[in-house]
Amino acid sequence: METVDTQHWLAQLRRAVSERLSIGIAELAETHAGVGAEVADLFTIATGLLSGGKRLRAAFAAAGWAAFGGRDLSTPVVRAGAGLELFQMAALVHDDVIDASLTRRGMPAAHRQLAARHQTLGMQGDGDRFGQSGAVLLGDLLLVASQQELERGLADLPAAARGRARSIMQAMMAEVTVGQYLDIYAQAAPWSTDPAVDLDRAHRVIRAKSASYSVQQPLRLGAAMAGADDDGLAACAAFGLPVGEAFQLRDDVLGVFGDPSLTGKPAGDDLREGKRTVLVTSAMTRATAEQRAVLRAALGNPELQETEVDRVRHILTVTGAVGEVEQLIEERVTAGLRVLQGTAVSDRAAAVLRSLVQAAVTRTS
Repeated sequence: METVDTQHWLAQLRRAVSERLSIGIAELAETHAGVGAEVADLFTIATGLLSGGKRLRAAFAAAGWAAFGGRDLSTPVVRAGAGLELFQMAALVHDDVIDASLTRRGMPAAHRQLAARHQTLGMQGDGDRFGQSGAVLLGDLLLVASQQELERGLADLPAAARGRARSIMQAMMAEVTVGQYLDIYAQAAPWSTDPAVDLDRAHRVIRAKSASYSVQQPLRLGAAMAGADDDGLAACAAFGLPVGEAFQLRDDVLGVFGDPSLTGKPAGDDLREGKRTVLVTSAMTRATAEQRAVLRAALGNPELQETEVDRVRHILTVTGAVGEVEQLIEERVTAGLRVLQGTAVSDRAAAVLRSLVQAAVTRTS
């Protein structure tokens, strides 16, 4: 399959999923319009946030679907892709409240938009509290919309495929939630006297919170919908886990070194939010006492200045942590592609998966 054909196929998928998302939110707004004009902000904010994104989760689901004989970009896989994107946005809206993030995809985070709305309307009470509460509810609404979209996509599939797909989606939702708790636990826990303990926890956060729902479970979802057997689903898991880890490791690097004009978030935001990523915890295992003190002071400091971010970047680099993470990314990608090479899938699906792997680990945003 030619690369240009692969990119055309992916572009078609992304357009179809984006269109379905726009229609779905509009339908949801219409359904609940009778509640009153006051609730319209929820749907306006959702529409704006959902207009961005690379649709990688939808693409991995479509690749799994194609790998096991699913008909090209038909309604089930487009709606499943939309369901995954809605679930991701639900998680991000909640994440931004938990992390007190100010921006998402180059615009104010949902809770900041709602806080601004509170001020514009001259409402009573605490505007920040209003924004946070509203964002929690928006995230819940998006989660419901995600499940509805998936169910509509599964409606015409054989019963066995429906059952497997539901189980995968439910497992993914639960795992991400538990992984999110492990993430906030990691940020709040005292630093261990043995840095390897913190590094191990950071790796577990990646596997539970990010790798699973970024790559592994979307791929398995699409495969299950197409009728993949246990061996096929196991191959998807063996491919998806290391590739998903590589995806999140790249995200961790971008969280400190990324260009804000491309990432849509301020430089060093992961540091201000106190994220104990593999990148940071790896540096802690290698750093001098003075360097560790700098890292600890930077993490979770909402007032962290650009000069301080630069100092952290220097430490992450000179300790070899950046090099180690880049090596881990390469190793994870190699492991995933080795599984792909030994799995009997269509040429189109293999080409799409290779393209998605490259997009996931070489991205700049």
